[in-house]
Amino acid sequence: MPEYPVKYDVDYPQKSNPLLVLARFFLGWIYIGIPHGVFMAIYGIGAFLVLLYAGLMIILNGNFPKESFAFLIRYQRYVNRVQAYWMCMVDEYPPFSGWE
Repeated sequence: MPEYPVKYDVDYPQKSNPLLVLARFFLGWIYIGIPHGVFMAIYGIGAFLVLLYAGLMIILNGNFPKESFAFLIRYQRYVNRVQAYWMCMVDEYPPFSGWE
């Protein structure tokens, strides 16, 4: 069986701050959900438009544009970082970009 081309690894924190976990549980929608939700919605609309453009290029050229692929990868990495932080898998607050 061939190996999957994408691997997702998260380094589990050795020790989490219990107060931070409680803050994420009760107040996470304020300091994670609202700012990252708005940014993710705008970024997601852009990703959808890029995906439509890439689909059109595939129909016309037969190739997926590299810039579109890179943008979509950055978007998915950003979404994964936010989800990992919200689910207490990492303690580092996610940056508002897909480039890091």
